[in-house]
Amino acid sequence: MNSSRQCADPQRWARLRFAIIGPLLAAPPKPGELQAALEQLALQHWQHPVSGLPVKFGFSTLQRWYYAARKAADPVGMLRRRRRNDAGQTRRLCLALRERVRAQYREHPGWSVQLHYDNLAAAAAEDPSLGALPSYATLRRYFKAQGLHRRRTPKRDTPGALAAEQRLESREVRSFEVAHPFALWHLDFHHGSRKVLTACGQWVKPLLLAIIDDHSRLICHLQWYLDETAETLVHGFSQALQKRGLPRALMTDNGAAMVAEEFRQGLHALSIVHETTLPYSPYQNAKQERFWATLEGRLMAMLEGVAELDLEQLNRVTQAWVEQEYHHTRHAEIATTPLRRFLDHLGVGRACPDSATLRRAFRCTVQRRQRRSDATFTLAGKRFEIPGQYRHLEQVQVAYARWDLRAVEMIDPQTLAPLCAVYPLDKAANADARRRRFAAAQTAEPAAAKPVESGLPALLRQYLREYAASGRPPAYLPKSSATEASST
Repeated sequence: MNSSRQCADPQRWARLRFAIIGPLLAAPPKPGELQAALEQLALQHWQHPVSGLPVKFGFSTLQRWYYAARKAADPVGMLRRRRRNDAGQTRRLCLALRERVRAQYREHPGWSVQLHYDNLAAAAAEDPSLGALPSYATLRRYFKAQGLHRRRTPKRDTPGALAAEQRLESREVRSFEVAHPFALWHLDFHHGSRKVLTACGQWVKPLLLAIIDDHSRLICHLQWYLDETAETLVHGFSQALQKRGLPRALMTDNGAAMVAEEFRQGLHALSIVHETTLPYSPYQNAKQERFWATLEGRLMAMLEGVAELDLEQLNRVTQAWVEQEYHHTRHAEIATTPLRRFLDHLGVGRACPDSATLRRAFRCTVQRRQRRSDATFTLAGKRFEIPGQYRHLEQVQVAYARWDLRAVEMIDPQTLAPLCAVYPLDKAANADARRRRFAAAQTAEPAAAKPVESGLPALLRQYLREYAASGRPPAYLPKSSATEASST
């Protein structure tokens, strides 16, 4: 008998007893006729509240119920089954055995109850002071009553993984859902269970990038890739933005692609709040994990008969499955289909900008020092030329994506507005010996060809006056004076 059925038993028994005794309370028998009425009820068959089989109750039992209900202010409550005095207590487990159980659980929280029971049996055989070991069912009930559930062993024995496991055990976990579409999106990568054949003849396992709306469970975009890089992430996420619009917040894990500077800078530029899950805590992104199970159980199961599966074919069937089945299938949690809930509720999204704006958003910003000799700077191991009108700048602010050095721009450090595009240094093109002349506004004042004869500067004249005022003779001998002194 399960726990939910046991919780319902007291109420069921109270209803049955009141159904038997209730008519006597509503129409009390005349003096001297109570015994006959109870004997008549004792002859009848009643349906057992749990098993449903016919059952009879004795005269004394019915008499006890009648008098207890007649004297009580709450007859139904009085007829409810009473809790045993020793309920919740373990009679067959002595104190020493209970302490041994808890000590063993602290040392091995990942063991099953059966493994705990087998080790306790061996320990009881070695140490008679532990007493007789109860049955396995008794020990299992004790584990459940004390909350000694089996704990999963962390996959990584690192301080971060152990801290996450301790936090999971000490903090409550609650499901959540935002109130509007576009208020929160979830994003994650999933390692597929099927291998695909690439153009170079290799079998590799692809990764699926999926973006899910939290409120409606609608798939904003999903696509299979061969890697999990920041470039791949931006490529897939930009498609989700162009298909649906801009969300208010995005939740991801702490993967290298998710915390890349280009992706974080892009979310900031598009005014999207980036929320990351705690390390080693995938349950915080549970809606993504549940979608992976649906995808593997439905879509990937239907692809078992496809022998040579390539990436293009996998993406095509995945898009068709999502649009034709998943979006139109009733979701048990929201009691409707994802597409219907997405359309029926007021969204808080915004319009998506054009493709050029998206590309400019997902870039990182760095500062570089200009080399004055040839007006270049170094970026990602390559030298880039600065236009002539910006040769006077000592440092320049540059925006770029590390996977695309074709679109590198100088930006205004104050407004972050793009100033101009910069390109890698082409030494072969510069070897033609042709050089542009600087504009007059960019050229400094020309230096004088010959110094102007204006006499001693004011600072030297001041030094001479101060030196003469000191009264000391000049601290040198002229060459002519030295010759005359030697001849005399």
